Amino acid sequence: MQKQYIMTKVVNYITEAFEELKSNVTWPEWAEVQKLTIIVALFSILFALATWGVDSVFAKALGFFFNWLKA
Repeated sequence: MQKQYIMTKVVNYITEAFEELKSNVTWPEWAEVQKLTIIVALFSILFALATWGVDSVFAKALGFFFNWLKA
């Protein structure tokens, strides 16, 4: 009996969530979604390249530092 009550609550929650998404959410136009997706993709690539660059610089700097310590 307890499991059925829990499942009923879960199903009600999901049903209400979908109803909320259909009736109370303002969805953007498809053209705006495409534009914002391209912007997010470009910034993701730029940040990935920046992270890679900083990582490479630090790796080389640490390599030089530890080689200097060995000498």
